[in-house]
Amino acid sequence: MPIQEIMNLLPHRYPFLLIDRVLDWVANDYLVAIKNVTMNEPFFQGHFPVRPVMPGVLITEAMAQATGVLAFRSQGVVPNPDSLYMLVGLDEVSFRRMVEPGDQLIIRVELKRLVRGMGIFQCEAHVGDELAAKALIKCVAKDVAA
Repeated sequence: MPIQEIMNLLPHRYPFLLIDRVLDWVANDYLVAIKNVTMNEPFFQGHFPVRPVMPGVLITEAMAQATGVLAFRSQGVVPNPDSLYMLVGLDEVSFRRMVEPGDQLIIRVELKRLVRGMGIFQCEAHVGDELAAKALIKCVAKDVAA
C-alpha cells in the first residue's frame, strides 16, 4: 500500500504522518508497515542533538497510526471527515532499543478484539530483528463534528 493510500485513510500530514508504506495486511487480523527514520525528522533537532533518538511517544504514535490503517482498510471505508480515529488507551508499553537516524522501523499490529466499537491491538516495532517497542493499544472512531 503506497503513501497515497495511507494518506486517504489517515488525517495526519507532515511532520506527523509516521507511516511510509504498508508491506502486508490481512483484514481484521494484522498489518505490517514501515517508517523510514531519517536525520531530516524535525524532532531530531531537539531530542538529544548529540545522539539523536526517536522519541518513544512517536514510536507509539506510529504503531497507533498503523492500527488506524488496519481498521479502515478492514472495514473497506474511507474515514468520515466528521470523525477521528483516536488513541484511547496504552497498556504494557515498553521500549527495548533506541531508534536512530538511518533505521527502518518495521511495525506490526494485530487486532486482538473489538469491544463496543473500540479496537484492541497488540503492537510491536522492530529495527531489523531487534524489538524496539511494544504496546497494547486501544483506539476508537469518535464523532468530532461541531
